[in-house]
Amino acid sequence: MPQLTWIGRSAVEKHHRDVPVHLLKEVETVGPDAGGNLLIQGDNLLALKALLPHYKEKVTCIYIDPPYNTGEEGWKYNDNVTSPEMRSWLGSVVGKESEDLSRHDKWLCMMYPRLVLLRELLHPENGSIWISIDDNEVHNLRALMDEIFGRERFVACNVWQKRYSRENREAIGDAHEYVLTYAMNTESFKTYRNKVGFDEKSAKVYKDHNKDGRRWRGIPMTAQGHRPNQMYPITTTSGKVITPPPGRCWSTIEPEFLKLKEAGRIYFGKKGNSAPSIIRYLEEVEGLTPWTWWPHGDVGHTDEAKKEIMSLLDGEVPFDTPKPVRLIDRVISIASKPGDIVLDSFAGSGTTGHAVLAANAREKDKPGRRFILVEIVESICQDVTKTRLQRVATGHVARNIQPFGGGFSVNVLDKPLFDSAGHITVGVKFKDLARYAYVAATGRALGGSVPNSPLLGVENGTAVYLLFNGILGDTRPKGGNVLTWPVLNKMPKHDGPKIVYGEASAIDAAALKTLGIQFRKIPHELAGTV
Repeated sequence: MPQLTWIGRSAVEKHHRDVPVHLLKEVETVGPDAGGNLLIQGDNLLALKALLPHYKEKVTCIYIDPPYNTGEEGWKYNDNVTSPEMRSWLGSVVGKESEDLSRHDKWLCMMYPRLVLLRELLHPENGSIWISIDDNEVHNLRALMDEIFGRERFVACNVWQKRYSRENREAIGDAHEYVLTYAMNTESFKTYRNKVGFDEKSAKVYKDHNKDGRRWRGIPMTAQGHRPNQMYPITTTSGKVITPPPGRCWSTIEPEFLKLKEAGRIYFGKKGNSAPSIIRYLEEVEGLTPWTWWPHGDVGHTDEAKKEIMSLLDGEVPFDTPKPVRLIDRVISIASKPGDIVLDSFAGSGTTGHAVLAANAREKDKPGRRFILVEIVESICQDVTKTRLQRVATGHVARNIQPFGGGFSVNVLDKPLFDSAGHITVGVKFKDLARYAYVAATGRALGGSVPNSPLLGVENGTAVYLLFNGILGDTRPKGGNVLTWPVLNKMPKHDGPKIVYGEASAIDAAALKTLGIQFRKIPHELAGTV
């Protein structure tokens, strides 16, 4: 497969491995209950790495709206990669070579490690990622996604009609953007994804032909190809005998056809001599299969998005290119189900969180989706993202905004798990190191809460243990961070392979092998493994 090259590539290809894992520190809860929703203020590269021990392979839907890299300056939220933060990061990671980078090189350097970490967070069967982009970088993004996710995981390049009126600034008016879609398992995604809403405009082809109040339409009963058991003759109600047209066969076998005919579900046209159609009633239609054309009438436009923000932020519009809630609602409605996690690591004004809260309000009888949002600029996170989400969740009397309900916690990046020398940072607690150890051993995040036990969990028949800060219950022996025979005898039993993390082992290698134990020394055999 062809590989995209750019200045600085070699410096960022494996950079995600060098990014330290930070702890997350909750600083505020908005609403009566956070409900598992997170708003994180900080560099999204660090934030994504911090999320791995908690959410690796747990996220179902990722939507991001990264910088489009238009090169324009002077915006309240620059859509380029020449910000002081990015220049500093490029200088430290790429080095002197960064001085020669074009803005496209810089954009690729910025995106590469973030996309790699986003891939690690996606559920391996049902996970999908949706990325808004325009013509400035769509060609580079396709090549980058093909490489990082795999070309076989490409699902669609959806076209969003962002404008509803013509504008005369360019040689050809710019009326659309793209939403690239990749799925971790395209076959699973076909069955997991939802259909889109079926409105009256779509339903107009269904008529009350029988004047009994039930609307229906005929679906032609043919399929492409030649299948011998689907090539039988059919006699119409007028007595005409017909066979499938050239190059096609009937869409069902003869016994199924006869059952449908007996049930009154076959239609031969008004005169009774047309090819058969299967009657489908409107109430039986769940929705429409999504397609790649997203007109503004279905998913909104940029003017709609600006009005939404103005109504929530007292007339302020901090972004020139906001996304409408209906656009993100289309994404999460297709790609997620109630109870799933939706992640947006370029949160901006918080439209993704708004869409999730709105979806939860519509489906109050179902488990709520949870959102994770990351915003790097502190002032935007506080004044825009948090304010918008707070008003959406709890209401805003001054603007006559009714509450959707729900809440969220505001988090910042705290100290790293390991210092620059690879030692465990002072103050790190058992629960923090436990999540890291589990994902390092299994490649998956630990589900649920961390147990107050050295046995963290079992994955594919292998148990994972952590001896740290003497977590062995009230009767733990002295030196509980070292694997000794007394410590081993007090550990919860598991009949199968075991991985044990600890400071040292007083049990010899031969005995460990006999016991089916892989001993891994902390911190050096743990630091840098995620």
